[in-house]
Amino acid sequence: MRVRRFELRTIGILLVAAWSLVGLLVLLGYRPGGPLDILVGVTMLGPIGIAAAGVVWPPVARGAGAFPLMVSLGIGALLVLVPSIGGVLNQLLALGSQTLLPSFEAAYPWLLALAATSLFSGFGVARRLQGGTALRRRRLVGGIGIAALLTVVAGTLFAGVAIANEVALQRGVAPPAASRFGPTTAEGEPPACDAGLGVGATARLAERFGATVDLRPIGSIDLLGVRRGEDMRWLAYVATDEELGQYGAARSGPRAWLRTPASGWAAADPDATIDATVDLQALDVALTRGIRATAEDRGLEVIEGARARHCRVSVDGATFRAAFPQVRWLVGEADLAHWRGQIDYWVFLDGQLGQLVGSANGEAADIQSEALQATIDVFLTATERGRDIVIYPPAP
Repeated sequence: MRVRRFELRTIGILLVAAWSLVGLLVLLGYRPGGPLDILVGVTMLGPIGIAAAGVVWPPVARGAGAFPLMVSLGIGALLVLVPSIGGVLNQLLALGSQTLLPSFEAAYPWLLALAATSLFSGFGVARRLQGGTALRRRRLVGGIGIAALLTVVAGTLFAGVAIANEVALQRGVAPPAASRFGPTTAEGEPPACDAGLGVGATARLAERFGATVDLRPIGSIDLLGVRRGEDMRWLAYVATDEELGQYGAARSGPRAWLRTPASGWAAADPDATIDATVDLQALDVALTRGIRATAEDRGLEVIEGARARHCRVSVDGATFRAAFPQVRWLVGEADLAHWRGQIDYWVFLDGQLGQLVGSANGEAADIQSEALQATIDVFLTATERGRDIVIYPPAP
C-alpha cells in the first residue's frame, strides 16, 4: 500500500510541476495590456491547487484493476498537458499572447488535462472524506462529483477573468491607426484557415532559424530583407558549427546575384534564386490549398494591433526543407524525408500571410555521427505588406 501511495504521489508531483510551469508562463508572458493581465496568471493557481490535492491525498485504490486505472488517469493527464505547454510557449514567443476567441481545437487539450487532473485528485479527496472502508461505488460517484465541481470552478474562473480582461482591453484602448502587420479595423474577421491565402505584393522580411541536436544548439540563422513580387534582396548571418558569415540573394527583373562569405556579391543565374523569395516560397510549398484543407483553427489573436487568425498544419521533412531552403546551412544535405513537423501561420484581415512559426524534428545521424534527435525551428514575419519598396542591386 505504501508503494502504491508513493507512486501516485510521484505522479501528483509531476502534475503540480507541469501546471506550475504553465502558470509561470502565463503570469510572466501574457501581457496584452489589459487591466487584469496579472490576474489571468493568478487564476492558474486553481489547477495547481487541484494537482496539489492529489499529492496530499493520493487516490489510493485496492484491487487489481483500480490501481492501474488511477495510474493511467494521472499519466494521461500528463500526456495531454505536457505537449500543450510547448504550444503556449510558442504562442507567447510569437507575440500572439492575446487570444480574442479561442477555438474549440485550441481549448480542448487544456480542458481534458484539467478534467483528468481533477479526477485524479477528486478520487483522493473522496477517499479522504468517506474513508477507505466506504463502498467503492460511493467513492466513485463522490470522486466524479468532486472532479466535475473542480473542473467547472477552475475552468470558469480562468476563462471569466481572461474574457473580462480582453473586453476591458477592447473598450478601454483604441486600436492603433496602423500596424506593420496589417489592417487594424475592428470590423470583420480574418479569412478561415482553409480559405484563400496570399502574400503582399511587397513585404519587409525577417526570418530566424535555430537548430539543436540532442538538445544541444548547433547554430542559428538571422535573415533580413525585402521582397517586391518575385524580386527580392536579403542578407542572412549564419553562425553554425560548420558555417560562419553572411549569405545573401537578390533578384531584380532578369538579373540575379548571390553572396557567400568567401566571395561576396556576384552575378548569378536567375534560376539559382527561384526558391529565395522567403514568404512566397513558404506559401507556395508548405501552405498550399491542399495542405491547408486540414488546418487546425487556433482562434483569433491581435498582433501589434492587427487582428489575425492563428492556424496550424502538419508537414513532413521534405516539405519543410523545400519551404525553407536556408536550413541547408544548418543541416547540410541531411535526409529529412522521415522528419515530421508543424507550421503555425497567421492570416490577417487582408487575407495575407504575416507571421509564421514552424518546427521539424527527426533522426540526427546524417547531421552528426552517433546523434539521435535533431530539431529545426523557424520564425518568419512579413510586415509592411503592400507598401512601396524598391529593390536595389547589390554593390559588387
